[in-house]
Amino acid sequence: MDGQHQKHKNKYSIIVPTYNERLNIGLIVYLIFKHLRDADFEIIVVDDGSPDGTQDIVKQLQQVYGEDRILLRARPRKLGLGTAYIHGMKHASGNFVVIMDADLSHHPKYLPSFIRKQSETGADIVTGTRYVKGGGVHGWNLMRKLTSRGANVLAQTLLWPGVSDLTGSFRLYRKSVLEDIISCCVSKGYVFQMEMIVRASRKGYHIEEVPITFVDRVFGSSKLGGSEIVEYLKGLAYLLVTT
Repeated sequence: MDGQHQKHKNKYSIIVPTYNERLNIGLIVYLIFKHLRDADFEIIVVDDGSPDGTQDIVKQLQQVYGEDRILLRARPRKLGLGTAYIHGMKHASGNFVVIMDADLSHHPKYLPSFIRKQSETGADIVTGTRYVKGGGVHGWNLMRKLTSRGANVLAQTLLWPGVSDLTGSFRLYRKSVLEDIISCCVSKGYVFQMEMIVRASRKGYHIEEVPITFVDRVFGSSKLGGSEIVEYLKGLAYLLVTT
């Protein structure tokens, strides 16, 4: 009963960084509202000066759902993922923060299981994982799957973080925990999510996992290339030395 009461007292600030997501943002917002009917939440869109009109769509969504439920917190240009979360957290009124991508690779249907897992276990962080029973990847070719799986196995072997999916970016954090670990992180891009979860593990925070199926972006182009893989390997070496 206490857990149920606590669940209704919690508020979830969902931070969605965007860049050229005009085709996706309306659908992701609709799906969040559809799947979180019983939760107190707000959506904070941190847009990095998208030239495709993403912000115009968000303003239209505010007319439908209310400016108290959808907050547009724009920045003038692309300034990186880590700073987007920090920027979003400054405006977050919830005691929990969800971070998720806007490109529909993270389906909002999993949000209730994230919230339920946190409520049942008292976890500081709940992370979505592709690499346990019930999880998976849809829409990737074999090379992309091998690259991601190899990256995770390599990091598991070297860093021992106690988490099966290090590079995923669909997570629920206790806000105070996110503020603590993000202040320690120096990585950019693809490595950033890995550094966050490794530092959280090293600090002894309670981390739980929920299986998810990651779907390759529906509209637009994927942003992972050779340079990101090089950055990943450099970041892995950095974490090996510093954590």
